[in-house]
Amino acid sequence: MPSNPSPAHVHYDTLIAGGGLSGIVTALELLHAGQRVLLLERGGDEALGGLAMQAFGGMCFVDSPQQRRAGIRDSQALAWADWQRVACFDDTDVWPRAWARHYIERCVSDVHDWLRGFGLRFIPAVQWVERGLFRPGNSVPRYHVLWGTSRHMARTLLTALHQHPQRANLRLATGHEVQAIEPMTGGGWRCRGLCTDADGAVFEAEGDRLVIASGGIGGDLRKVRAHWPAELGTPPVELLNGSSPRADGQLHDAVQRLGGQLTHLGAMWNYAAGVAYPSPHFEGHGLSLMPARSALWLEPGGRRIGPVPLVTGFDTHAMVAQIARSGWPHTWQILNRRIARRELAASGAEYNPLIRDRRALPFLWQTLTGRSPLADELLHTCPDFVQAPRLTELVERMNALGGAYRIDADLLAREITAYDAQIARGPRFHNDDQLRRIAHLRQWTGDRVRTCKFQKILDPAAGPLIAIRCRLLIRKSMGGIQTDLHSRALDTAGVPISGLYAAGEATGFGGGGLNGKSSLEGTFLSGCILSARNAARHIALGR
Repeated sequence: MPSNPSPAHVHYDTLIAGGGLSGIVTALELLHAGQRVLLLERGGDEALGGLAMQAFGGMCFVDSPQQRRAGIRDSQALAWADWQRVACFDDTDVWPRAWARHYIERCVSDVHDWLRGFGLRFIPAVQWVERGLFRPGNSVPRYHVLWGTSRHMARTLLTALHQHPQRANLRLATGHEVQAIEPMTGGGWRCRGLCTDADGAVFEAEGDRLVIASGGIGGDLRKVRAHWPAELGTPPVELLNGSSPRADGQLHDAVQRLGGQLTHLGAMWNYAAGVAYPSPHFEGHGLSLMPARSALWLEPGGRRIGPVPLVTGFDTHAMVAQIARSGWPHTWQILNRRIARRELAASGAEYNPLIRDRRALPFLWQTLTGRSPLADELLHTCPDFVQAPRLTELVERMNALGGAYRIDADLLAREITAYDAQIARGPRFHNDDQLRRIAHLRQWTGDRVRTCKFQKILDPAAGPLIAIRCRLLIRKSMGGIQTDLHSRALDTAGVPISGLYAAGEATGFGGGGLNGKSSLEGTFLSGCILSARNAARHIALGR
């Protein structure tokens, strides 16, 4: 839907900097309240919705209707205990801790039920992610997947915005990059910037209040490296970007120059199994795989990673940390076609077309029979995938792709043979941590249909063999502008900055880092909605 032209010299009730999910939700709620709103988005019309247009659409809910129907006994007390374990809050994390409690208490009513009011639905099967490795994570399944992915959600909310009864009160200005913000004498805020689609013309806009909804810092890999956590060692030379170049933290810096507090910028939710995006939207664009549980994860030289093997679904943060501290430029997953058909998946709307397009019967059939179209597509389009009928040929192709790191074919054969021999002895004699975890995964129905039952790698009937080169993928910023529960930006003394708000990933999804050091997963899209609605609610009260 086309945007409005450049903002005229009109004083608005509220300015919103950023047209992603949190900016759209804020605008919707403020229109409900009768406000005059200017929404500024630096990208073109196609950028509206931000990363929600590309994401898969999983959200963490506590004691939801779907959980209760599935017999999952969840509670706010249990979720809070789980959250504290993975977040590792310290004594200074007053607002992150407050936001975490607020999320647990309000995520169903303020996010789940609010989305249901727009006709959006969730897949009935609740997924169990981030179970925890050496300590518990999610004690029960909490990951709810939007039917239609988050692209359908973003488009639904955009349609609601354009068809709103108070649409005349909204000016939607795409191609407007906010580069500077300043408080006005006597109250209110001014934004200055460039019209990126009009030969760099300068614009100014004024409003009583300003909401920063410009995303995180993951699009600027220089910032990512500058804030890389010391406990993860030196950041890899090559990082794939699963964020957006527009998420560059420019307005974080502007808020900090005005005395605002930035916190936990080193807290990031990244992924261990990134591959080059087959049709990249920008240089260095990466795609996050949902790695096959039955694949062997290898060091660059072909040795199996250990002594604790990498298996997805338990602790993403620990997987990323193990790889980062090792200093490897890449890792490998080795599997076969049968495993790929059953287990291989990729994040995002583009690679989940049956969910995205809400094709129920084909989706059910694919769930029961496997996903060979995805494996075939990635084998033909992604440069990080190689395939061969025999291990010797596969190693040759891996070495052609692996650069300076050479895989020892004999070593790799021994590693795979030892694993396959464990499977051959039967479940009573399994003494491999990966096999134990596969057995645990298969106890939950949602994972049993997506996980092979102890599949050998070198099974001749399951070939050909497949190898995937994986790199770390930057995705979400879990720190940012510190806010109170009204989404008001706070200064370094913890005092709200008059008229300045922030929402979504710009705030680390709430409070400057409600997830702490790690996450129960699924708190990101829902955190955008929750923090945006809090900002709009307080603004509408005129305080």
